[in-house]
Amino acid sequence: MTPPIRVYSLGRRDYEPVWRAMQDFTAGRGDDTADEIWQVEHPPVFTLGMNGKREHVLDAGPIPVIPVDRGGQVTYHGPGQVVIYLLLDVRRQGMGVRALVTALERTVIDYLAGLGIPAQARADAPGVYVGGAKIAALGLRVRRGGSYHGLALNVNPDLGAFARINPCGYQGLATTSLEQLGVDVSWGQAAEGLTRCLADALGRSIEWVPAAPLIPDPSPRRGEGRASG
Repeated sequence: MTPPIRVYSLGRRDYEPVWRAMQDFTAGRGDDTADEIWQVEHPPVFTLGMNGKREHVLDAGPIPVIPVDRGGQVTYHGPGQVVIYLLLDVRRQGMGVRALVTALERTVIDYLAGLGIPAQARADAPGVYVGGAKIAALGLRVRRGGSYHGLALNVNPDLGAFARINPCGYQGLATTSLEQLGVDVSWGQAAEGLTRCLADALGRSIEWVPAAPLIPDPSPRRGEGRASG
């Protein structure tokens, strides 16, 4: 029997230490390591995926820009956005990367359907959309058979921050949020609903763990610096 996925709520955390912790968790996985979901909210940050081009950061202003190791282009994280990180043994799960991306898309679409919002994925522009406007971003990395990164849903963020970039590399791409669509849900309600939909999409049970994993303060690794802009 496949064990449940452990769910941790990290609260609001800086992006870089959480990203480093995901890398360390994945590097240290063993055959018996439990899968985990991390719910988190980040202070304002732009992350630039491995396919990302700096030209798609139009005017970062005071918001830091961090090149990261997920797929995709540039996206924004900030307060009012639910971020769900999926730390999954994909071989044990029996899923390829494409199937995992589809499961993340289905997670958001099913959650929004429960709120009465019809949404769709697009083959030409990864993410989930409502009436042509992007409401959720997706990005993954699979390393040594383990996934990390995940999805981000706009609950009530500052949508003006997206005007500082070409979201996911698309000039003029419209973005929206639950708040803009007239849906009043809290961050916690959205995080719980998304997590349950993700477990359903994966065919897994979940275990809510009250203590958050230890996330150390960020510090540059040897030979590495921090990128900002």
